[in-house]
Amino acid sequence: MRARLRLVTALVVVAIGTALFAVAFRASLALLYRAVYGAANVVDAVTTLSPALRIAVPLAGATVAGLIASFRRGAGQNVSNVMEAVALGNVRLSLRATLVRVAASWSAIAGGLSIGREGPLIEFGGSLGAACGRLVGASLNRTRALVAAGTAAGFAAAYNTPFAAVLFVLETMVGIAALEALLPIMVATVIATSIMRGLVGGGPIYGQRLFVLASPMEVLSCGALGVIAAAGALMFKQLLAFFEGWLAEHPIPQPWRAALGGLLVGVIAVAVPDVAGNGYEPLNRLLDGSVIAETLIILMIAKMLATSGSVASGVPGGVFTAVLLIGGVIGSLWGHVATWAWGSPAATAGSYALVGMAATTAASIHAPLTAAVLVFELSGDYGIVLPLLFATVVATLLSRALRSDSVYEAELKRRGIRWELTLEGRIRPSGGDTGVGS
Repeated sequence: MRARLRLVTALVVVAIGTALFAVAFRASLALLYRAVYGAANVVDAVTTLSPALRIAVPLAGATVAGLIASFRRGAGQNVSNVMEAVALGNVRLSLRATLVRVAASWSAIAGGLSIGREGPLIEFGGSLGAACGRLVGASLNRTRALVAAGTAAGFAAAYNTPFAAVLFVLETMVGIAALEALLPIMVATVIATSIMRGLVGGGPIYGQRLFVLASPMEVLSCGALGVIAAAGALMFKQLLAFFEGWLAEHPIPQPWRAALGGLLVGVIAVAVPDVAGNGYEPLNRLLDGSVIAETLIILMIAKMLATSGSVASGVPGGVFTAVLLIGGVIGSLWGHVATWAWGSPAATAGSYALVGMAATTAASIHAPLTAAVLVFELSGDYGIVLPLLFATVVATLLSRALRSDSVYEAELKRRGIRWELTLEGRIRPSGGDTGVGS
C-alpha cells in the first residue's frame, strides 16, 4: 500500500510539476517579447527589427544556446532518449542535463530560431518522471510509466490537447495500449491540461473553427492531399538529414555550430520574418485563408530551410509545430487547386490546411491517429474528422511504403537503436543492442 501511495504521489508531482514548468516557460518568453520588443510574440518581435538586427538577434540567441549546450557534456539527450526510456526501459534520463538543454532551448527560442517549445516540455516531463521514479524507489516498469506520464503531460501542456497527448505517447513510444502505462498517462494528462487551462486559458489554441467540406466526394480529394503531404514530409526529412549529414562530415564545435544555424535563420528572416519561432503565428493566418499562394510557397521553402538549419545546429528544440505549419501550407495550396478545379465554394483553403497539417504530421512521425486527433482538438471542428482520418492513413501508408523513417526513429537509428512494432509491443531485432539500464 505504501509503495502504491508513493507511486500515486510521484505521478501527481510529475503532472503538476510539468504543467507549472510549461506555464513558466511560456510566460517568461512572452514577458521577454513584451519587455524588449514591445511585441506579443516572436514573429511580431522580429518583424519590428531592422534587417541587420534580424540577422544579429537569432545569431546571438543561437550562440548563447550553443555556449549553454557545450557547458555540460551530458546535455546531449533529447526526445529520442525519452522515447528509448519508455519503449525499451533504458531509463538514463538526467534532470540536470535536461535543465541545461531547456536553458539552451529557451535562449534559442527567445532569439527567434525556427524550433518549438514542445521539445523541452516533453523532455522535462519525461526526465521529471524518471527522477521521481528513482526518488520513490519505483520498479523499472513503474518508472517507465512515470516517464511516459511526464511525456504526455508535457505534450498536453504544449498544445492543450489531452486526447492527442495520450495517443502520442501510446503510438510513438509505448507501441501498445497497456493499462500499466495508459492509466498514469491519462491521469497526468488530465492534471497537466487542467492546470494549463486554469492558468493560461482553454479552448483550441488555434481558435474555434468550423470548416465543412462541400460534399462527401471531397474526402477523396483529401486522400490525394495525403499523398502530397507524404511527399512534402519526405522532402523535409531529407533536407533535415542533408543538413545533419553535412555537419557530421564537417564537424564544427559549439557554440560556432549553433551560431551558424542562427545566422541562417537570421538571413532568411530578413526576407521572411515568419520563419522565426515554431510557426504558430503564420499558421493562424493561414487557417484564416488570408495568405496568397505565392507567399505560401515561399513560406514553406523558407520554413523547411530555417527549421533544418536550427535543428542540425545542435540547438535543443522541437519540430512538431514546424511540421504542422509545413503541412498547413501544403494543404492550403491543395485547397486552392481543388477549389479552382472543382469549383467547390465551401472547400476553403483553411479546411484543407487542417487536413494537410494532420497528414504531414502523420507522415513525419508515423502516428496517424495522434495526428488526426491532434488537429481535431486544435481546431474543434468535428465535421472534418473523416477527411482527417483518411488523409493521415494515406500519408502514413505511403511514408512507410517509401521506407521513410519517422523523425524520432531516424534519430534513434543514428544512435544504433532499432526495434520492431508487433501486437505484443516493441521488440528489438536480432543482433541489436540489448542492454537495459535503470
